[in-house]
Amino acid sequence: MNNNRFEFRPNQLRRAGVRLMQAAVLALVVALAMPARAADERAVKTKVAPTYPEIAKRMRVSGVVRLAVTVDPEGKVTGVKPISGNGMLSVAAEDAVRRWRFEPSAGASTVEVSLSFSL
Repeated sequence: MNNNRFEFRPNQLRRAGVRLMQAAVLALVVALAMPARAADERAVKTKVAPTYPEIAKRMRVSGVVRLAVTVDPEGKVTGVKPISGNGMLSVAAEDAVRRWRFEPSAGASTVEVSLSFSL
């Protein structure tokens, strides 16, 4: 007797569960691959290049410094916080980024900036 009901067998339920888990994992991977601050990205109007610290040059220190930069609605940098990178290079990167200007926006935002130092 067919009452237009769906009847699932254990194998069908298992396959449906596996497909659902695969879709959830794929959605998670895609979400993690996207930039976390895509909505907060702002164009830079004026950049100031960092001055390579003399002691870092002599010690042949190089690398990338990542900073979290807080920008007000007018585009002025109001805060800079190091995320990663060498301490000697971080100070120079922070000093330079504090003088950057961003495009105006509706509100304040936090932007991640990476500066590369190489000899």
